[in-house]
Amino acid sequence: MASVPFDQLDGFIWMNGEFVPWGDAKVHVLTHGLHYASAVFEGERAYGGEIFKLNEHTERLHESARLLGFKIPYSVAELNDASTTLLKKQGFQDAYVRPIAWRGSEQMGVSAQNNRINCAIAIWQWPSYFDPAQKLKGIRLDIAEWRRPDPRTAPSRSKAAGLYMICTMSKHAAEAKGYADAMMLDWRGQVAEATGANIFFVKDGKIHTPKPDCFLDGITRRTVIGLARDRGLEVIERAILPEELEGFEQCFLTGTAAEVTPVSEIGPYRFEVGEIAKNLMNDYSAAVQPKHAIAAE
Repeated sequence: MASVPFDQLDGFIWMNGEFVPWGDAKVHVLTHGLHYASAVFEGERAYGGEIFKLNEHTERLHESARLLGFKIPYSVAELNDASTTLLKKQGFQDAYVRPIAWRGSEQMGVSAQNNRINCAIAIWQWPSYFDPAQKLKGIRLDIAEWRRPDPRTAPSRSKAAGLYMICTMSKHAAEAKGYADAMMLDWRGQVAEATGANIFFVKDGKIHTPKPDCFLDGITRRTVIGLARDRGLEVIERAILPEELEGFEQCFLTGTAAEVTPVSEIGPYRFEVGEIAKNLMNDYSAAVQPKHAIAAE
């Protein structure tokens, strides 16, 4: 799978209302979204033939576009139907789903008021975001040099393509040092998130996580907070300073791609893969399964 370039995979991609052969889903090199990052996207997972929290993701895609100043020309219902139909057309039960919307190539320059808004959905099989063996032991994170920006300088509540540039740079730098990922601070020097996942810490049986005031409030993040509270665990959303990491006992990441992933190390700080992280990993794995599949067991 990793050896096959993504433009050479098989199947179909839904693009602007049509199911086109995978290799024919192309855009021009002078597409505005490529040059000026005028694109928004989602990351979703299908389990047992159903896309987990599809409607929430599609609604967020629309809201991300609104924050970037454009309107997706397909309704939430239309995109949901396209996603579910494409999943069946691809013949997958467990898969990754990537909707994306972007400004086209009608105008080239900072201003692109007349550009068409394009939309596409691709679905492929993508296993665990992190190495499964490392995930069970807890992954290792570097501390990134790049920081999440002040929300007055970027639309931090949008899942916008441009906001991930520093994430790619930070993850590449971490991998070059032998780490799996990096933890990012925000512009104030407070703990923010990993490059593509939200972060949680455990101390004295309580869960602590940064307030999402300058980064994405993840759908998986909210799901795991709900699962933790269902277990009677206290979840505290607050500002967290990096020097506090020394006092935390456990750490884990959450995200559509990462799911729930324990962390064993962040720079000089060490954490155990404890019961709370393990239980929430199992709880999330159960929660994402379609209800009809659970009922059939």
